[in-house]
Amino acid sequence: MQASIGSHCLECAKAARPDLRTRARFWSARQAAMVTMVLIALNVLVFVYTTVRDPASLAGNLTIGHAELGLHRGALGDGLVVPFSDGTIYRTDGGDWYRLITSGFLHFGIVHIGFNMYLLYVLGQMLEPNLGRVKFLLVYLAGLLGGAAGSLLIDGNALAGGASGAVFGLMGLAFVGYYLHGANPLTTSIGTLLMLNLFITFAFPRISIGGHLGGAAAGAICALVVMAPRWKGVPAWAGYVAPVAVSALCVVVAATAVG
Repeated sequence: MQASIGSHCLECAKAARPDLRTRARFWSARQAAMVTMVLIALNVLVFVYTTVRDPASLAGNLTIGHAELGLHRGALGDGLVVPFSDGTIYRTDGGDWYRLITSGFLHFGIVHIGFNMYLLYVLGQMLEPNLGRVKFLLVYLAGLLGGAAGSLLIDGNALAGGASGAVFGLMGLAFVGYYLHGANPLTTSIGTLLMLNLFITFAFPRISIGGHLGGAAAGAICALVVMAPRWKGVPAWAGYVAPVAVSALCVVVAATAVG
């Protein structure tokens, strides 16, 4: 059977098209990591917002968008004043507790968001299908708030932002999870990834050490319950309560750091 130019024969079309099971697996994988994709989309939307407000955000420069959404001890406490080189001044009277969340979706430059979103995608593809959407989201938020609390404790006077606290939370969860299941996490890809990112954290300037360590600690604590082997008899509901409790603890730590 011949096919005219610009068309395909029926057999060729069938051969080129993925079979039903292949397409089903691809669709299932996308569905299984739906929360991951939504989180990535939210981070990108916030980055677009800050870039539209000031294109200098692409290069990682401090902009009005960062001043509005970033984490700073003064912004949650007694107030914050941020002067810009063009003479404009951003001022808030404090009490902006929403920044505990918004700062986790804020990024300084295209490299910053690109690196974090790549790690989030990789970790989400691995963890979300195993944890389930709700539990994965709760752990992510615990890591985000752990990162915020750590940042306020150690780097509280610097304007901070980024999803790295939440990403470190996912790495901490996976690292401890391997250990709980009898594997040496240092010999796994997660162990390598975590060690590499810890090296970067301490080796390069302008990186929130407190944010990264706080996120990792929150994820590791969550893992003690969320990733506990079945034979330990941990009830299923505890896997949801644990990250909520860790999140609440992180808010208390953040409040203590603000004073």
